[in-house]
Amino acid sequence: MTATALGLEAVGPAQWRIAPTGAMRVPGVVFASAELFPAIEGDQSLRQVADVASLPGVVEASYAMPDMHWGYGFPIGGVAATDVEAGGVVSPGGVGFDISCGVRVLVSDLERGDVSPRLGRIMDRLAEVVPCGLGRGGVWGARSDEDLDEILVRGAEAAVEAGFGDAADLTHCEDGGRLAGAAPDHVSARARERGRGQVGSLGSGNHFLEVQVVDRVFDTARAEAFGLTPDRVCVMIHTGSRGLGHQVCADHVHVMERSMGRYGIAVPDRQLACAPVRSPEGEAYMGAMTAAANYGRVNRQLLTHASRRAFEAVCGRVDLRLLYDVSHNLAKLEDHVVSGSRRLLCVHRKGATRALPPGHAELPAALRGWGQPVLVPGSMGTASYVLSGIEGGPAFNSCCHGAGRTMSRHAAKRQVRGDELARRLEAGGIRVRAHSMRGLAEEAPFAYKDVDAVVAACEEAGLAHVVARVTPLGVVKG
Repeated sequence: MTATALGLEAVGPAQWRIAPTGAMRVPGVVFASAELFPAIEGDQSLRQVADVASLPGVVEASYAMPDMHWGYGFPIGGVAATDVEAGGVVSPGGVGFDISCGVRVLVSDLERGDVSPRLGRIMDRLAEVVPCGLGRGGVWGARSDEDLDEILVRGAEAAVEAGFGDAADLTHCEDGGRLAGAAPDHVSARARERGRGQVGSLGSGNHFLEVQVVDRVFDTARAEAFGLTPDRVCVMIHTGSRGLGHQVCADHVHVMERSMGRYGIAVPDRQLACAPVRSPEGEAYMGAMTAAANYGRVNRQLLTHASRRAFEAVCGRVDLRLLYDVSHNLAKLEDHVVSGSRRLLCVHRKGATRALPPGHAELPAALRGWGQPVLVPGSMGTASYVLSGIEGGPAFNSCCHGAGRTMSRHAAKRQVRGDELARRLEAGGIRVRAHSMRGLAEEAPFAYKDVDAVVAACEEAGLAHVVARVTPLGVVKG
């Protein structure tokens, strides 16, 4: 449905409002520049923003970030919160299938000149030690049920205790690397089977590991606090909970579809299947989702360990320090002020990341004065960004999570062959190590929005503050 049909009106810088109509309980709010609107109107994501506004217990607004595009139930880039104590619901479609898919950035003590002559060997080594591709194994190998339970409950703590990292990694990870409230008993046998052999793996699709270099600084003080000085080499890791998370979502969507009638819930789209947070179905999903989120944090922690070993094998002793790790597919219980009163909310962020402001108690001491690093990967072959959370950020302190697709994977494959794309990237100075040429073609840069425009819209809308831009030197893809 077009912006005109929905009655979209500009209400602020890079901010648009959909007035409540029909079943909508709150307005829709879209953060986007005029430059981004043609891509947004090209799918059904605006209709999804309006549909999300009909969820029981939803408060304030149904939000969409500048990288928004059509997704399952919620648009990707969608944010919505429900009042837990007033019958608010949780919807698996507001989290997505790749639970706790997220990004972490490692900052090295190397500069471009240190890496350039060794880059080919670094990428070869990374390709050897990072399991990637559909269904392939993991860094940690097959796990017993008891070991898997420990991962699902303790998250990255379990990996660090086993020698895959150190305490500083946990300090700089959202929730200390462990989200409380996991309930492994609500993770099905099929989900366990899918996840058991994938602990510490990159996967396929849009997941990647990139060696990057800081090519532009926008805020010198924050960039220096984050270690992002010009020409500094970084590693960005983007992956999630693999098959385990996908199965958790599928299992609980089916349960909620069958249970909505019992709670008198009707939704405009069956993909918005939901249940009250304070219900057996809601609590079961929250416990299973939390367990999958902890699996995702372990996944990124193990790939961090593998990256450090790869750099050390080629370059000798290297300091690869974790700047921050944050999920962008999650539902979390958070306290927020709504209409002048503090409430416990279930905040759904699907393809959206937290953007905590300076001074927030959940930030590590080294970052608290600057705001949370907001990690925004671009399309393969283009820039990525690090932003920071700001005081008074809207949408429950949320921001975009990437560039956002404008073209389906099938359409991208029709336009370019994977081997041709690899040659283009190599010609542009980007070393590519891909498990699948077909998968590489699906992630062609032209299939995504312009990340520069997306990030500019975030700044204009007051979602976050731009700190630095990084560009790829090499990429490992599934």
